[in-house]
Amino acid sequence: MHPIRIDRLSPEQHAALDHANRTAKDGRLRIRALIVLLAAERGMVAADIAVVVRVHEETVRRWLVRYQAEGLEGLTDAPRSGAPPQITRAYRDQLLTVVRRRPRGLGLPFSLWTGSRLADYVAERTGIRASRTSVYRLLNAAGIHLNRPQHTITSPAPEYLVKKRRRSAPVRR
Repeated sequence: MHPIRIDRLSPEQHAALDHANRTAKDGRLRIRALIVLLAAERGMVAADIAVVVRVHEETVRRWLVRYQAEGLEGLTDAPRSGAPPQITRAYRDQLLTVVRRRPRGLGLPFSLWTGSRLADYVAERTGIRASRTSVYRLLNAAGIHLNRPQHTITSPAPEYLVKKRRRSAPVRR
């Protein structure tokens, strides 16, 4: 195969590639920008670049050709197939607003939220049905964890506190 050569980069192209290589959050874009920079700055061929970035030589060739054809935009991932995400920002906001309120305060017949109850309540309000697992995942990402209640047993009987103190007092012999 013949080597793929990248022509001299303009200062704008070089700055854009360097910026993508240093600051892109997507690791794949960073590696692709590095591939082009190595080919342009150092004059390296695909086989040598493949060793440096630890990908197959054909992968390096594909990204170099794509950069030549489309520029920096050609280094980003193409849109993926599949259904769009079902959970929207509005759903997340509604879920976080609801979980911070007591169910009885919303006129519901229970005192504690569970993942299933939250999923049902928010589905009625937004029309989006999410699984209990998705609800827990969204709450977890927001730093909210549904816990078991910490009940304290109380009694209206006046002698209850006396009995309770007796039970918890150390036994003397």
